[in-house]
Amino acid sequence: MMDDDAREVRAGRSGLIVRVPEAEPLVRAWRERLDPSAAAGVPAHVTVLFPFLDASRLDEGVCAAIGEVMGRHASFEARFDRCGRFPGVLYLAPETGAGFRSLTEAIVERWPEHPPFGGRFDEVVPHLTVAQGQDEAVVEKAEADLLAGLPVVTRVSAVDLLVHDGTRWRRRAAFPLMYPGFSG
Repeated sequence: MMDDDAREVRAGRSGLIVRVPEAEPLVRAWRERLDPSAAAGVPAHVTVLFPFLDASRLDEGVCAAIGEVMGRHASFEARFDRCGRFPGVLYLAPETGAGFRSLTEAIVERWPEHPPFGGRFDEVVPHLTVAQGQDEAVVEKAEADLLAGLPVVTRVSAVDLLVHDGTRWRRRAAFPLMYPGFSG
């Protein structure tokens, strides 16, 4: 989530993520060494929206609105079957990012003043960051190890709200997605 700014995040920042606990056995050791957000308490995840509202604005009404928006989306399966790269970043890529993009689009529709990654990128590419800011030889070794452990499959059933306390990211709330076939 906090991919590019993990070392410079201020207290009160927030973001919405989908945890991917099934990826932890494969990525944990690499993330602990190569991704500063892991050391700051961020689990293996795909970002839904970062940055989001300041913690001072995260009241019951905002949480209810997030829950309403997320509750309109059905849970889905995500399969991470390859690695990808951005400049300076190695990540696991979902087979299709459609479900993740749908969650991002819904939150941005509700809070358009908070575009993904502050509007820095033209396209949102769902991904699970493993390494950032490392030299190529280290990234190549990590990528070879990761490829041997893929695929990773997870059921996306909730979106977490994380808030930075000045030192670490902490989960403030979790918002369940609708179970497929449930229309109540």
